[in-house]
This record gives sequence, structure tokens and C-alpha cells, in this order.
Amino acid sequence: MRAARLLQILLLLQNRGRQTSVQLADELEVAPRTILRDVDAMTEAGLPIIVFQGNQGGIELGFNYRTRLTGLAEDEAKALGLVLAAENPMIDALGLRQAAKQARAKLIESFPDRTRTHITGMTARFTLVPEIRADDPRIRALALAVQDCKTVRIRFTTKAEQTIYPIAMEMTSQTWKVKDELTGSWIEQIDWGRVNVSAKRFSME
Repeated sequence: MRAARLLQILLLLQNRGRQTSVQLADELEVAPRTILRDVDAMTEAGLPIIVFQGNQGGIELGFNYRTRLTGLAEDEAKALGLVLAAENPMIDALGLRQAAKQARAKLIESFPDRTRTHITGMTARFTLVPEIRADDPRIRALALAVQDCKTVRIRFTTKAEQTIYPIAMEMTSQTWKVKDELTGSWIEQIDWGRVNVSAKRFSME
């Protein structure tokens, strides 16, 4: 248990840079004093851990230290393989299928041989094909509006026209929903009507 936590601390410091003991403790769900003991153990093991004191202090890796360890156990690697094997309609909705394919290949290749073998073994054996497809052009239009924080009018040119600030989208087994920041409500795909995406952006509070 502690060995896994030490490795996770190492990876967090490597990927996020300087962290406080409180930040690490929150991430790992332990007490800050436990983190400090772990840091002492890592230092004694020869890892270049640097602790800075004061208000701007924290813990970081020195000398541009990098590790190729992934921290993935065999079952974690297999679980990741299943995640990567599942087709995600949201990728198509954003027009990112080719980018996702390239990112997936790069991610798998970044792992050590044994971990990569577990991942590719699962992706080769299991596939999840979603029941619904992103063949409604409004899905991509709204998805892009969510990304770019653009104002949208749904049920455009009807008496029920509504201006929304789309901040999130959700896909269920049957349909899609978009969340409106103005009302805090989710709007079902069946209620979108004609969609008009404005060039006007809204600010996230």
C-alpha cells in the first residue's frame, strides 16, 4: 500500500511540478504528516526530492528527474485497455476521431512493454459499440459551442426560442442533453429544435 502511494507521489510531482503537502494529502486521501513521512522515505532512498519552506514553499523533484514507471498494476492496465476499447460517440461529435486514434496509439506506446502488453491484449479482445451515433449535426454544433463558450439559441425562429449558455453535454443510452448555465437545467435533444450558434461568447463564472 505504501509503495503504491510513494510511486503515486513521484508521478504527481513529475507531472504537476511543485506541490504542497496538503495538496498531495488531498489527492491521496491521507494526512499531510503522512506525506511528509513518505517524502523522508523517498529522500532516504536517493530520490532527488526538494522541500521548500515558507508561503511559496512545497515539494518538488530536482535535477529534472523523470521516471518511466507508470504506476499501473496488472489489473489497472487491463482496466485501461477496456477504457480504450470502448468507442465514444462524443469523439465523433467533436470531429476528433483521427486525433483520438493517434492519441490512443501514442498513449499505449508510452507504457513499458509489460504494461503495454496487458493494455493491447484487452483492446484486441473486447470492444464496446455504443447504441447511439452522433449523426445529428446539432450535436457537434453544440459540442463546439460548449468548448468555445458560445451563446446558442435553440428552437430558433419559433415562439419558444430560447437563448442558452451551453456549459456541458451528457450522453445517455438513448439521447443527448445539454446543460444551460443561465437556468442550471439540462435540455433534452428532443427539445432543441433548430439550433443557432452565435459568434458571441459568454463568460464562465
